[in-house]
Amino acid sequence: MAGSTEEYISHHLTNLTFGQFNESHARASADCVETAEVHCVSVGDWGFAHSAEEAAQMGFNAINVDTMGWSLVLGIVFVWIFGRAAKRAEASADSVPTGTLNFVEMLVDFVDDQVRGAFNHANRMIAPMALTIFVWVFFMNLMDLVPVDWLPELALLLGISHMKVVPSTDPNITLGLALGVFLLVLWYSVAKKGAWGFFSELAFHPFPAWMFPVNLVLEGVGLLAKPVSLGLRLFGNLYAGEMIFILIAIMFGAGVFLGTLAGVLQLGWALFHVLIITLQAFIFMVLSVVYLNQAHDRMEEH
Repeated sequence: MAGSTEEYISHHLTNLTFGQFNESHARASADCVETAEVHCVSVGDWGFAHSAEEAAQMGFNAINVDTMGWSLVLGIVFVWIFGRAAKRAEASADSVPTGTLNFVEMLVDFVDDQVRGAFNHANRMIAPMALTIFVWVFFMNLMDLVPVDWLPELALLLGISHMKVVPSTDPNITLGLALGVFLLVLWYSVAKKGAWGFFSELAFHPFPAWMFPVNLVLEGVGLLAKPVSLGLRLFGNLYAGEMIFILIAIMFGAGVFLGTLAGVLQLGWALFHVLIITLQAFIFMVLSVVYLNQAHDRMEEH
């Protein structure tokens, strides 16, 4: 683990990135001797970044392996839990649900109530989508409660240089989810209103038709702001929460008094953070449903 506080924070906030290097450079490591003639990494090489600087110079030819890996694992956990609950519900249709089945049914009913309150049209896709968003985002947020050193230290023992375990602290994930919702908004806006109807809402509202350039700018900015604000809100809240956990972890090495205080702060922040991670998943779900409801609305329904 890095020695200084700055290195410690940087290490915990750096993803395990795989991609194509855009610059030739030497690495200061045991398997690389820096000379004028020898470069450890050449332009066009593919590999894992060993630092935040290497990850940054990869640009778009890169993927955050830890973010994608944990997202997929948590998605599989979600499908497994709810799949088992569905099979138990079919097998015990006449009995009172208990344990995991009872919790899953309560969660399904909760999400269904939220969708009924926010979505005023007939679309059988919306409720399953809302449930998937809420549970998957909650699981990703929940990783923020894992002590910040456990999994990165384990990764180092396995020879993995970096391991960022909270997918929702990566804007690629949060903005990717928001982009998925945005594409659905565009699809249903055109499918339900027609291409001209959708364009008319952007061009002839809220000002008179002759002011359509102004309307297009205002409505276009508002439309594009939806996915950006949706993704950045989740990212910002979870990134800030993770940063606080990292800062508290630093206090453990600053003496007995600060170490004891850090333990109290960590417990208090973790308990409060349970509310934050749940609330952020709920907000992401509700706003997604609201945006899709607006996509189904026609101008005369506003």
